[in-house]
Amino acid sequence: MATKHTTTTVEYDPGFVSNRLRAVWYGFLAVLLGIGAYAMWLRIDGGMATTNLTSVTPWGAWVAFYIYFVGLSAGAFLVSTLANVFEMSGMHRIDRDALFAAIISMAVALMFVWTDLGRMDRMYFPFLHRQLTSALAWEVHAYVAYIAVLITELYLSMRIDLARVAAHDDGWRGRLCGLMTLGRRGTDEAARATDRRWLKRVGTLGIPLAIFLVHGGTGVLFAVAKARPYWNSGLFPIIFVISAVVSGTALVSMLYVLRTRLFDGELVDPNLLERLGSLVVAFIITDIALTAIDALIALASLHPHEVETWDIVLFGEMSWSFWLFMVGLGWLFPLAVLSKRSWRRRPWPVVIASLSVVIGIIAVRFNIVVPPQILPVMNGLPHGSYFPTAVEWLTSVGMIAVGLLLYTLGAEFLPLTPLEGDHE
Repeated sequence: MATKHTTTTVEYDPGFVSNRLRAVWYGFLAVLLGIGAYAMWLRIDGGMATTNLTSVTPWGAWVAFYIYFVGLSAGAFLVSTLANVFEMSGMHRIDRDALFAAIISMAVALMFVWTDLGRMDRMYFPFLHRQLTSALAWEVHAYVAYIAVLITELYLSMRIDLARVAAHDDGWRGRLCGLMTLGRRGTDEAARATDRRWLKRVGTLGIPLAIFLVHGGTGVLFAVAKARPYWNSGLFPIIFVISAVVSGTALVSMLYVLRTRLFDGELVDPNLLERLGSLVVAFIITDIALTAIDALIALASLHPHEVETWDIVLFGEMSWSFWLFMVGLGWLFPLAVLSKRSWRRRPWPVVIASLSVVIGIIAVRFNIVVPPQILPVMNGLPHGSYFPTAVEWLTSVGMIAVGLLLYTLGAEFLPLTPLEGDHE
C-alpha cells in the first residue's frame, strides 16, 4: 500500500502489492469456503448425529475453537491497549490491526459456538430469557458489550484517516470512507485530540471487560463445573487470560509483518518487531509457569479424578497433543527462535515463531476441553472417547476461512496502517 499525506492530497492505495497474489489468495479462500459451506449444510441437515459428540463428551472441537478464538480476540485487544491506553512508544502502528483482528476473531468464535448449539435457531434465547444466576447468560451479554467496545475503538483510531481519504478521493472508496466517518469529517488538531481522549477512555473500559468478563469469564464457564475437578480451579480463568495474551500477541506480530510486506510493500520496523517478540517470550514463560503450578496443585492434591486426567494429558491418548503441539509448537520452538535478539528484529523468524504459537495454543484449548470429559463423573458410568469427525473439521475450516476473508477485505479497503504522519 502506498500512502502519502500532504496538505493538499492523500494518496491511498491499499490492497495486495501483486494482483497475481490477490487472485491466488482469494481462489484459495473460495475453495475453503466451498468445502466449509458443504460441511455446514451436512451439519444443519444431519444435526449433531454428524459429530462424535455424545452425552458423555458433549463438548468437542467446536467448543475448543470457540474458546481459542475468544482468546485470540481478548489477547489482540489487550495488545492494542499498549498503544491506546498505556501509550507505549511505537505501538500505534499496530493498534488498528490488533483491534480489527480482535473483532474478526470474536465473530469467528461466535460462529463456532452457534454451530455447537443443538438448536441453532435458538441462539437469541439468552437475550429473551435472562437467568441472573447463570454464568453463561452473563457471558453472552459481556460479549455484546465487548464487541461494541472494539468497534468503537477501531472507529476512533482510524476516523481521521477515513476523513482524509473521503476529502480527497471522489471515487467509491472516498464515499465508503465518508460513510464510515459517521458525519465527523474534522481533521484538525482539536478533532484529533478528541478522538485520542475518547479512544483512551473506551480502551480503559475494555480492559476489565476483556480480562474479567470476556476471556476470564470464558474460563469461569469451565471453572464452575464442580463435576469436573480438572476445570474446577481458581487458576483456570487466569490461565485462560494469559494464554489468550500469548496467542493474541503472536497473531498481531504475524499480521503486522505479513500485511506490511504483502499489502503495504514497506519494510517492517525492527524496533517494533523486537518489542513484540519480547512480549511473546515473556507471556510464554508466564503461561508455562502458571500451567506448571496448576499441574502441581492438582497432582499434589491426590484427587483421583484430577490425577487420572493429568495422566491422560501427559501419557494417555491426548499426550501427542500436549507434547508435540502445546509444549513443542506453543512453547519451546518459539522460545528458541525468539531467544536471539537479532532474530527478534527480523521479520520471518518472528512470523515463523508467531505462527507456531498460534497453532500450539489450539492444542492448549483441545487439552482443556477433551481430556476432562474422558473420565466418567461417577463410578459405573462409561468412559468418554472423542475425536472430531470430518464434518467437524471441515466446518471448522470453513468458519476460519470466513474470518480470513473478512480480515483480507478489511486490509484491502480500510486504512489499518496509519497514513503518513499519523503513526503517533
